[in-house]
Amino acid sequence: MKCGIIDVGSNTIRLSIYHWEGKRFKLLMNKKEMAGLAGYIHKGVLSDEGVQVACQVLGSLKALTDNLEIREVRAFATASLRNIINTGEAVEAIHTATGLDVEVLSGTDEASYSFLGATVGGGAPETGLLADIGGGSTELVAYRDGEIVSECSLPIGSLSLYTKYVGGLLPTRTERRAMRDRVLEELDRARTAGISCAHLTGVGGTIRAAGKLCAAASGDARDLSAEEIRALYKELKKGDLDTMHQLLRVVPDRVHTILPGLTILKAVIERYGIESVTVSGYGVREGYLLDRVMGVKGHG
Repeated sequence: MKCGIIDVGSNTIRLSIYHWEGKRFKLLMNKKEMAGLAGYIHKGVLSDEGVQVACQVLGSLKALTDNLEIREVRAFATASLRNIINTGEAVEAIHTATGLDVEVLSGTDEASYSFLGATVGGGAPETGLLADIGGGSTELVAYRDGEIVSECSLPIGSLSLYTKYVGGLLPTRTERRAMRDRVLEELDRARTAGISCAHLTGVGGTIRAAGKLCAAASGDARDLSAEEIRALYKELKKGDLDTMHQLLRVVPDRVHTILPGLTILKAVIERYGIESVTVSGYGVREGYLLDRVMGVKGHG
C-alpha cells in the first residue's frame, strides 16, 4: 500500500511517499518546499500572507499526490501551527483551500514520533539522547534500553531563532550570544535537564545539514564527533566570503538558519556531555507513518 505524509514545518513543508506492507516501509519519493512559515508570524499570529503561502504549497503537493493516484494522504503540522494563536483559523483555511485536514501535533507527540521513527524505523543505539532540531521547535528525548525516560519540546528552532535575533544574513557576535543565552535558558527548563549521556541521535534539517558540511571535509555524513560539531560552528561563525561559498555549495537552503540551528546543537552537546552524534535518516514523518498509518507502536 502507498501513503503520502505531508509535514508542515516552520521552515519547510515536505511530502514523503511511502510503500508499506505489514511492519515494513520504503520511501519512494521525497519532495521539499521552502515555505519559511515562522517568518510570517507576528505577535504570535500567522499572517494572512503566511496562511496563503501554506495553502499554495500544500495545494501543489496535494495535486502531485492526486496525479500519482495516492489515495491515502495524511498531513500534520508541528511548531509551525502549534505555536501560534490562530491555529484553528489557519487549519480551517488550509482545509477550505486544499481539502487537507492538517493534524496539529503536540510537542509530546512530535518528540515521541521522532523517537519512534529514528529507533524503530531507522535504528539507533539502545541508550542515549535524541534531538530533533526543527525550524520552530526542538524536541529532546532521553531513553535507556529502548525505553523513553524523559521527553520535552522546547519553543526554539533554527528559523525562529533567526527571525527573532538575527538582523542580517549571518548572525553577528552579539546576536550569537543572545541566541546562545536563550537556548541555555530553555535547556535549564527542559524536563530532560540533569541527564548526561555520551551519544546523541540527531533528527531534523539542522543536523542533516551539519552532516553534509562535515562530510564535505571528512567524507562521513552520518557519524560525527562533538569536536567536529564545535569545529564546524567555529568555522562558520567567521562569516567571511569562504564561509558563504561553502554554505552555498553544500547547503544553500540553510544559509540563514544553519548557525542558529548549530547554536542549539552545540548547546545540547555541551549541556548533556555528548561525545558522538549519529545523523538519523528517519524522524517524525516515519514515526507518524509507523504509528498512525501502519499501527506499529514503539517503546515508551
